[in-house]
Amino acid sequence: MKKSVYIETTIPSYYLSRPSRDIIVLAHQEITRVWWEKRLTLYRPYISQVVIEEIKRGDESAAKKRLELIAGFEILEATTEIEKLASRYMGVLNLPAKAIRDAAHLAFACMYHIDFLVTWNCTHLANAEIIRTLGAYNLSNDIPVPIICTPEIMIREEEDE
Repeated sequence: MKKSVYIETTIPSYYLSRPSRDIIVLAHQEITRVWWEKRLTLYRPYISQVVIEEIKRGDESAAKKRLELIAGFEILEATTEIEKLASRYMGVLNLPAKAIRDAAHLAFACMYHIDFLVTWNCTHLANAEIIRTLGAYNLSNDIPVPIICTPEIMIREEEDE
């Protein structure tokens, strides 16, 4: 059985965005494209309504393309428990108010026992301190923790040979 992956908003955004002039962002965009095209088929992809709402923002034409890109992914149902957990994560992880959607991404991935949460958000999600604190909190509350990583971490070296 395929492992599950929660696709956070930055992934389809990087996949479809115009090449950046920032060399690091450009590298992340290319890594995302390689991961999407060569590795995503190995997983069962999931999103949430939070991802959909975030993807709808910005340029209407770009938003439409992002929505089309994720159209076949299973949408995880929002629940009161997920909402409460996201709220708890805000305090436990000491996240700023603007990061409520990031806390929601974590809550969805954890409550649905998703194997991986893939993101380029290294401030509030793929961040060593966040991951450490989340792991300790979830362990003490018997909540599973997905592997939170970037697409780069999910690409196997032998594929580049």
